[in-house]
Amino acid sequence: MRALAARFAPLLLAAALAAVALVPAGFGGFPAGRLLGLAAGHAGLALAGVVPAALLGLALGVLVTREAGRPLRPAADAFAAGAQAVPPVVAVALAVPAMGFGWGPTILALLLYGIMPVLRATVAALEAVPPEARQAAIALGYTPAGALRAVELPLAWPLVLDGLRVALVLGVATAAVGALAGAATLGTPIVLGLQNQNQLLVLQGAAATAALAFAAEGLLLALAPARR
Repeated sequence: MRALAARFAPLLLAAALAAVALVPAGFGGFPAGRLLGLAAGHAGLALAGVVPAALLGLALGVLVTREAGRPLRPAADAFAAGAQAVPPVVAVALAVPAMGFGWGPTILALLLYGIMPVLRATVAALEAVPPEARQAAIALGYTPAGALRAVELPLAWPLVLDGLRVALVLGVATAAVGALAGAATLGTPIVLGLQNQNQLLVLQGAAATAALAFAAEGLLLALAPARR
């Protein structure tokens, strides 16, 4: 029961925060329909940045845990740490002159920001797989690549999923900065509220962004296989 409650707690928090974001719509706040439209665009933008970050982090994690790729481990760690060290707002601002306004700069910022949690989770998960499991797969006739697909990755998947969850939540929360580059996100009410000194709009945008982040985490937890 306690484990079930933990799995669905983010969805309950998301519902509560969504209510906080939608209630002010009837009191001079951002219209509910417009806010829901921004939420859909925000989710699409977050996925557009998080999915390639997750794929790149996963690929790098697999690469540096193979014998041939181990010498690349320091470089991969440095790249991921350096990418996350750049604040998303700065990444968006620097990318605007080259990529223009809209989704492009934000996707780049989300890509850079999401690599490290997936990379580190993948490396930790694969290194935690007992060597005996891989050796047994090789003894049964699997190639190294086959052992990776059939044995190592399934065993490592629960920890990898933790890294994907962190990257997704960070991506959804961070996508709000896209409003600074002209992308229609849940950061739009926040920017408008700051410009017009309207704290109600700031509250709506912040609550809606947090609700979407909790909803993303909750859906991922709900769809994930239960741990024993």
